Amino acid sequence: MINRAIIIVLDSFGVGETPDAVEYGDCGSNTFAGIYNNTSLNIPNMKKLGLYNIQNIGINNKEDNPIGIYGKADEKTKGKNSPVGHWEIAGFIKDEPFKTYYEGFPKDLLDEISDRAGIKGFICNKKGSGTDFLKQYGEESVNSKMPIVYTSADSVLQIAAHEEVFSVPELYNICQIARDVIDEKGYGIGTVIARPYIGTCSEDFSRTYSRKDYEAEDFGKTMLDVFQENNKKVLAIGKIQDLFSGRGITRSIHTNGNADGIEKTIHEIRNAEEELIFVNLVDFDMLYGHRNNIEGYARALEEFDKKLPEIIDALKQDDILILTADHGNDPSTPSTDHSREYIPIVAYGKNLKQNVDLGVRDTYADISATILDIFNMPKLENGISFKNEIM
Repeated sequence: MINRAIIIVLDSFGVGETPDAVEYGDCGSNTFAGIYNNTSLNIPNMKKLGLYNIQNIGINNKEDNPIGIYGKADEKTKGKNSPVGHWEIAGFIKDEPFKTYYEGFPKDLLDEISDRAGIKGFICNKKGSGTDFLKQYGEESVNSKMPIVYTSADSVLQIAAHEEVFSVPELYNICQIARDVIDEKGYGIGTVIARPYIGTCSEDFSRTYSRKDYEAEDFGKTMLDVFQENNKKVLAIGKIQDLFSGRGITRSIHTNGNADGIEKTIHEIRNAEEELIFVNLVDFDMLYGHRNNIEGYARALEEFDKKLPEIIDALKQDDILILTADHGNDPSTPSTDHSREYIPIVAYGKNLKQNVDLGVRDTYADISATILDIFNMPKLENGISFKNEIM
């Protein structure tokens, strides 16, 4: 019997290129193997659960008798960013991809945002790394009192501003206006991200954890909606609230990075009344994947792994824990963007079978299909349950 599900998304922790990776320029990407082969990675607790036993992950270091359930899942949505990844985990597959603006955003769009927000305009308007743009344009932004706007390989419009020039609420307001204009005018951009930063000059500018995401809301029914319709409660930890625009979420907890997110997750596993706890740990992606920081990514995985016994100890007898990801971001490749990869599915529960190989799943949505099946709730259009394989 399972009465509660905990999903922890290790943001960007992919386990190898998908068959269509060539269409995204991601041939050879393998976030897990890229870290493993270039560092002294030591994550014995995830290994014990079966992470290393996932099929064809490019690592020959299997656990003899895993205590968990393990497999990997392909992505059906056309994209490789956090919103569509989380939506697919929750059971919705977006058929029409969001639009990208690699040559910069249209002048009409930026002018409309500026006019409504009452600001002079934006600088930069390029595709590239946000941390690089802080060094290149951070001081100009402060002096001109014009925010930095940029994009990446994803369908995203990011707006960065110094907290002493535009307060966090002021930046949030600009981003909300941007979201409204995009939706009203049909620009088809998936995410608007507020990127507050602090510091005295280009050499010490740094982004803060006051980041906020404004997602397109044109996504269909998800597992979270089904939970709500069936009088079940959902707790969102980290940026889950933003990714689902608050829909289907009963309670939300903001986090300041992985360490804070892990501690809050442990506390809530011990004390929360919600039947679904949905967690995103963003530092793997934000601080390490996008910055090609292989060592940093490895150390972050090790810190999570050290806390995993405490997470498992906090589980109740009738809990299921699922560790997964939303896309890849291989720090060992030249690219600083997300990569089109399989995601791991590593599960554990005191009432579940051990050493179960789930193989290769067709879609991330198998996760939500399984949880809905376990809770005997109406199934969604997407995903195939693996309940019978694990219980």
